[in-house]
Amino acid sequence: MTRRLMCVLAHPDDESLGTGGTLARYANEGVETYLVTATRGQRGWFGAPDENPGLKELGAIREHELRQAAHVLGVREVSVLDYVDGDLDQADPDEAVGQIAAHIRRVRPQVVVTFGPDGVYGHPDHIAICQFATAAVVEAAAPADGEPGHRVGKLYYMAETRERVRDYESIFGELVMTVDGVERRTPGWPDWMITTRLDTSATWRQVWRAIQCHRTQLPGYEALKNLPAERHAALWGAQTYYRAFSLVNGGRETETDLFEGIGG
Repeated sequence: MTRRLMCVLAHPDDESLGTGGTLARYANEGVETYLVTATRGQRGWFGAPDENPGLKELGAIREHELRQAAHVLGVREVSVLDYVDGDLDQADPDEAVGQIAAHIRRVRPQVVVTFGPDGVYGHPDHIAICQFATAAVVEAAAPADGEPGHRVGKLYYMAETRERVRDYESIFGELVMTVDGVERRTPGWPDWMITTRLDTSATWRQVWRAIQCHRTQLPGYEALKNLPAERHAALWGAQTYYRAFSLVNGGRETETDLFEGIGG
């Protein structure tokens, strides 16, 4: 049986910063890895405001960076939806869910990974893609447009531990986002909620190379450039998830493999 993993994420660089170790590990193990990214990151400009190339051009640049990073991570296919960075939570749910479900029916992954309902630090786009991807997993089980339905075996949410959040904040400062006049912060997930811990220590250098493909974002990653190797290894050498549902396994024992319980 060919194993297939699909990540459904919001922006270019989510695949590297968020799931880079996971994508690289499984690609290196011969798993077919797929990426669906909802936006082109059109508002992610860190340079001088008067040098901003605008939504269309910046989106094209960031999509190119995304594809370079995905290549470094060994991703088999990148699909980019046509939503605008920052507006994803305003998208028509039927349309967004339908597009993602169509990719799931076509690719037929056993495992899907997306953001958790907290959006890491309350980012509305991250929360929206969690909702859309979760609904799409359900919708994809029914046939549509001539494609047979596909039942995803396992759905995972990215779940940053409190320890990892502290590690991030020691480098980047406090992770906080103001939405509708309210500050949203990331508390991190308690250890007892973590269902799955992946060892990605063999791929941390690969992940760092992928992150560096996002050149428009590097000013925001300035703090990463001079980190010693051991700090990079700590940042990218493990990934944690919450198993939102599984049709093949359960229980309280912590998994070390997203494909645990899937035959083949």
